[in-house]
Amino acid sequence: MGFEDKLNELGLTLPEVAKPVAAYVPAVRCGDHVYTSGQLPIVKGEVKYKGKLGQEVSLEEGYEAAKICALNCLAAVKSVAGSLDNVEKIIKVVGFVNSAVDFTDQPKVVNGASELVAKLFGEAGTHARSAVGVAQLPLGAAVEVEMIVKVK
Repeated sequence: MGFEDKLNELGLTLPEVAKPVAAYVPAVRCGDHVYTSGQLPIVKGEVKYKGKLGQEVSLEEGYEAAKICALNCLAAVKSVAGSLDNVEKIIKVVGFVNSAVDFTDQPKVVNGASELVAKLFGEAGTHARSAVGVAQLPLGAAVEVEMIVKVK
């Protein structure tokens, strides 16, 4: 079964590629690697989860936000790779979490993205990762995720 079929089996659909909010492109292919720009939890053109984890946004909401970010990353990957079936390996996931001063569960938030790619890609979805707390994110988003992906 290909990754596109697996996506459907999991009941997931890729959104349209999110429009950039500044001067950049959603993804760049360089040889057999795709580098995504940071993707926000945008659904139908709107940021679904805004605010700081540990204040306005719960851990569970942050996890869901990271999943949306990951789907937006995969949409960007597909836009330059042609198909998710061309993915060979998710190399790295980087998550930025809009965090209250005392919030320290960034890894649990970014698990939303990591666990999604693990379910979808299996062994090819195991990856290196960073989960970083930040003071603020564009458009007030709760989470931002970027990926580096090896493709055929």
